Amino acid sequence: QVQLVESGGGLVQPGGSLRLSCVASGFTFNMYGMRWYRQAPGKDRESVAATTSGGYSISYADSVKDRFTISIDNAKNTVYLQMNSLKPEDTAVYYCNARIATMQGPRDYWGQGTQVTVSS
Repeated sequence: QVQLVESGGGLVQPGGSLRLSCVASGFTFNMYGMRWYRQAPGKDRESVAATTSGGYSISYADSVKDRFTISIDNAKNTVYLQMNSLKPEDTAVYYCNARIATMQGPRDYWGQGTQVTVSS
């Protein structure tokens, strides 16, 4: 079955960096784009970054543009989110997402999430 496992979260000071990883299994990874979302306490889940399967088309939320970088390694079935110049407002649980074709139509799959806390 489809599994997405995130790692790399933690506590970091403002201005610091973290790299999140999401290892995927259970589907043909190089056929699907991948996305990172985040959800802060009391807020809706929001899209942070997205990439096509080959990394040819990438998009970012305005709030993270020029600070975050999404990348994909098809050989390792892994998608990364490099986060630089972190701000307290980046504090959230970060989730990776894959939208997979099924017999019933496209279905969203989510990892368990990894907590990122930006605080001095």
